[in-house]
Amino acid sequence: MTSLSGARIRAVLVKEFRQYRRNKFILYTMVVLPVLFLVAPITTILNLPSTAPEVRVRAAVGSIFLLMLLIPVIVPVAISAYSVIGERDQGTLEPVLTTPIRREELVLGKALASIIPGVALSYLLFAVIMTVLRVVGHPNVVHALWQGSWLVAEVLFAPLLAAWSTWIGTAISARSSDVRVAQQLGTLASLPALAVTSLMTFQVLSPTVPVALIVAGVLVVIDVAALRVVSRLFDRERLITGARATRAAAPPPHDS
Repeated sequence: MTSLSGARIRAVLVKEFRQYRRNKFILYTMVVLPVLFLVAPITTILNLPSTAPEVRVRAAVGSIFLLMLLIPVIVPVAISAYSVIGERDQGTLEPVLTTPIRREELVLGKALASIIPGVALSYLLFAVIMTVLRVVGHPNVVHALWQGSWLVAEVLFAPLLAAWSTWIGTAISARSSDVRVAQQLGTLASLPALAVTSLMTFQVLSPTVPVALIVAGVLVVIDVAALRVVSRLFDRERLITGARATRAAAPPPHDS
């Protein structure tokens, strides 16, 4: 098996980023949604009184981390669900598939274009929240936030959850013909990956560094297996045939 070409993967990545600038829905998702996720947790924490019991503080802190981990789930799946369908709609899928690029390189390039924005936004919002609360938050809240297990969980889980939701969105996009349906199905299918992290968030599982590392290891195995499955879905003949069928099914333009 020949090695993958980093240059071709980067070329796909750059092409995907250029397409984002022309897609208002993706831009809206990457700008408006994170702002909403930023306001809610800061407001919740700042409204906590300094005399709030420890249980209430831990619950508020857990909700912040859960929201921060929703960003790398929702944003990548919204982008990746468009990855194949968008190419079909624009008529660019067939030219891409007829190039000498390997399907693994194409899948990785498209996946990185979904994972990078989701992870970057998650880290950025997390840093902003931590900084704001460090400056104006109550000491008991700051102490609860700056726990090693939470920090490790955020650093490790964000890219792993982003990868998982990307594989889900890409797989659905390769088999679907409607962007909205693909995004809705992708979001629903990605949420189970948050199950274990939610158990840590609500203290069902002890949020310790070893537990975070074990969960991260499980997610790595799942992501690697998902990459192989999604790569097999990128069958050139089927995708090209589907693109032609989509264009043929489109109604002809009306004469003015």
